[in-house]
Amino acid sequence: MENKTPESKSIENQSDQLFNRIRNEPPLTASGVSQPIEPSLEEARADLARAISKIAHSALSKKYGPLVGTIAETTAVSVLKDLESNLYRAKGDFTLVAQELLDRALVSRAKKKK
Repeated sequence: MENKTPESKSIENQSDQLFNRIRNEPPLTASGVSQPIEPSLEEARADLARAISKIAHSALSKKYGPLVGTIAETTAVSVLKDLESNLYRAKGDFTLVAQELLDRALVSRAKKKK
């Protein structure tokens, strides 16, 4: 058996930790960068609301009080949710209108040809 000094034991322990970390990390892609995890819509909305809250707090807290950031965050979340639902509905409405216009344009061309 080898006589190991405390220094060699600590170096061995560090190398074991390094190898364990390498084994546990996700593999790299072909570009050499591991793929980032895409945030969900809820997480992205919360991050944006948090950023808006920080800006509102730093800009308006002296004039309107310390709760401006909290109120701005909850307001931003509700406004973003409403905006998303309105955009979804508007997309459906726009699709219907575009389809109707295309149908009318195609039918009128067919009648003109006859």
